Amino acid sequence: MVYGDERDSAEGLAVLYQKQGATWERTASWPAHNGKLGWTTDHRLDDDRSPVGVFGLTDAGGSLADPGSRLPYWYDDNAYSTMLLPEEEHAHDFDYVIAIDYNRLRGVAPFDWSRPDGVEKGGGIWLHMDHGDGTSACVTVPEAGMKTLLRTLDPAARPVIVMGDRERLAS
Repeated sequence: MVYGDERDSAEGLAVLYQKQGATWERTASWPAHNGKLGWTTDHRLDDDRSPVGVFGLTDAGGSLADPGSRLPYWYDDNAYSTMLLPEEEHAHDFDYVIAIDYNRLRGVAPFDWSRPDGVEKGGGIWLHMDHGDGTSACVTVPEAGMKTLLRTLDPAARPVIVMGDRERLAS
């Protein structure tokens, strides 16, 4: 789960819940960032907001070698480096990524740009390494969080991410 306190905030909290018997237990949490302009229930390309909803987490990858991911992992230094911004603070954003299944094909590399619902609905939304501020629509967590998620998320359990602002997640 990733949530922000306000609709227009780029700051949030990522919380990992794992099923222990019949109950869900909070097992880890990290500070997180989301879209620069907050959250939206109608995400559009380049709106600088992260979509609100429940989305699958099926594929991972990065510009660094697989750290022990349980999800299928696509290593490709060239594919991810072509998406990097020239600013130094973004140099490691895509060291590790987990594709958020928003307007994307499952079972393909995170950097696959197929958009089943059309380009205007955006896409390429990932969990990735934090760079200290808001994103175009992705969710970011610190490196330790990314490694924990990659090593914990079991594709057989069909992991999901619940994301949005508190107000809309409560409704």
